[in-house]
This record gives sequence, structure tokens and C-alpha cells, in this order.
Amino acid sequence: MTRHHDLDALRSTAMLLGIVLHASLFLVPDYVWPSKDPWVANVPPGRNLYVHLVLTIHGFRMPVFFLLSGFFTAMLWQSRGLGGLTRHRMKRIGLPLLVSMVTIIPVTNLFAGRYDSDPMYWAFSWLESFVHLWFLWFLLLLAAVFIVLARLGFTFRHRLWWCTILLTFLSQYFMQGSQVGADRPIPGILPDPKLFTYYASFFFFGVFFFQRAFEIRRWWTAGVPVAVILTYPAVLVTLWPELFLGVTPAWAHPATVLLQASYSWLMCFGLMALFRLIAARERTWVRYLSDSSYWLYICHLPLILLGQMLLVGWPVSVHLKFVLLCVGVIAILLSTYHLGVRYTVVGTVLNGPRTR
Repeated sequence: MTRHHDLDALRSTAMLLGIVLHASLFLVPDYVWPSKDPWVANVPPGRNLYVHLVLTIHGFRMPVFFLLSGFFTAMLWQSRGLGGLTRHRMKRIGLPLLVSMVTIIPVTNLFAGRYDSDPMYWAFSWLESFVHLWFLWFLLLLAAVFIVLARLGFTFRHRLWWCTILLTFLSQYFMQGSQVGADRPIPGILPDPKLFTYYASFFFFGVFFFQRAFEIRRWWTAGVPVAVILTYPAVLVTLWPELFLGVTPAWAHPATVLLQASYSWLMCFGLMALFRLIAARERTWVRYLSDSSYWLYICHLPLILLGQMLLVGWPVSVHLKFVLLCVGVIAILLSTYHLGVRYTVVGTVLNGPRTR
């Protein structure tokens, strides 16, 4: 099975950006979060750097991740068959999620202030919310749908699979539209149909992308500056027209749907091309970060919440708080990964066996 170092690095980058995003949320107004720094109340949202950091990352991070997940799912299917794919997904996704249901998820809920005194809550708090690990549940469901379709004879090569791009626009149309990108997952184990359709569209386009063996073009890198410099500001204008135009015209919602979905696709294609240019060759440190990113993302949120509670009262710059939080959490988790995970059974479950 060919190792796509560039796409593997992009997938791990999408995970690590999740840490940056969650570290920013205690500096973002109008977002429900356990801790809020007093600095937030004194800065207009339009001048708040962290508002734009969160919105720009959220608009593309999970679409990129699900597209690449579909790509690698098709690659596993080709190399190992449906049986091998099923075992791989249960081991790499199902088992970590199962363990997290009684460890990481309850601890996260504890630091988020949602802990109940009932001892049974510790074992079943995941029924209320998968918190930051909701994407693992989505991946399991999507893998199940993929396996069923493959057994029914689907090859995912027909040109009609281009319509998955249109599905993202359709599902985006029915979302609340309160932020750039998709809505937040709803609590519980039943996924929001429009949200599931949205991410399934990227997933199955990734499958289609692999099956048709499309070549990543260098000029696709233009998608990144176009998305950030042109599309993102246009999204803000159509998302909150009363702030920029003084009125809410009838065309605002269709326009923001078109622009938001376009932003996600431009970033997907642009970042695939960019990482093909900068990360196509294997580098030891990049491979190491790619391997560790899964562990870092699974375990980061309780530490982020705890760190925010400790930093919120410090009389120092909020920018310094943000940097200390990101660097501190990543350093702690990298240390635990190297010393207690990478060469153990946990590391084997997450990334496969590694030798010293």
C-alpha cells in the first residue's frame, strides 16, 4: 500500500488545528464555553483576532479531514478487502472511541462543568455528547455505509459521484448559518441528518477521488489565497449582512450558502496541492507528528479546559496565554506519547506497531 506522505501530513495537520481552535475559544465572544477571559468583553468582535482564527479553521478543517478519510478508506479497501477494512476501522476507530467513552469523555465533561454526581454518569455521559470525539462516531457510521454500498456492488467510479459536491451546498442551505462552515454536532448518538450528509459528501468524494485516481495539480494551490483573501470576507458580509450592509437582503442566505461551501472546497483542493509541494517526501519529524496527532487530539480537550481555567485570571497578555496554552498542552501530550504510548499496545492500536 503506497504511503501518501503529503496527504497523511495534511490529515494530521487538520487534527492539530483542532487543538489550536479549542485553545482559542476562551477568547471568542458569543460562543458557549466553560471559561471566558475578561479581555473578550473589551474588544469588538470584528477586531478580535481569535474570532477570525476560529472561523477560518472551522470552515475547512473537518471537510479536509473527512475527504482524506474517504480517500484512505478506499485505499484500505483496495489493499485489504472489505474484511480487512472492517477490522482496521474497528481497531483504529471503534476501540479508541469505546475506551474514550469511559475515560476522556467523562473527564472532559467534568472540566466543562457538565458532571453529574450520579456514579452512572461517568460510564454513560457519552450518551449526552461525544464532545470533541464526535467525528470518530461519524467515521464509524460512514465506514458502515461504505461497506454496505461496496457489498451491493458500488465501485464509486461513476461520474455521478461528482454530485457529492452539490450535496454539500444543499446540506449547507439547511444549516443555521451562525458561523462559517458546518453547524456544531447535536448532543446524543443520533447524528443531525443535514450535518451527517454534509460530511458524508466530503467522505464519499474522497472515495471517488481515489477510485478515479485523480492527479493533484500544482495550480490548485491558488485555492488557498482565493479562499482566505476573497471568499472568507465575502462569507462574513453575507453571513452578517446587517453589520456590513445595514439590512438583510433576500439574497443573503443563498449567497452565504454558496460562498461557505465554496470556501470549504477551495481550501480542500488548495491544501492538497500545497502539501503535495511541501510534504511529498518522507521526513522523520513530519512522520512522527503524523503518528502522534491522533493521540494528541483524543487527549487534548481536558488539558485545554484545565489550562484555560488556570490562565484566565493571569495579568498577562492574552496572546501570551494562548501561546502558552497551545505549546504547553502539545508538549505535555507529545511527552506522554513518546514515553508511554508510541511503543506500547496503545500506540499499536492508534497507529500500528512502531519500533525504536
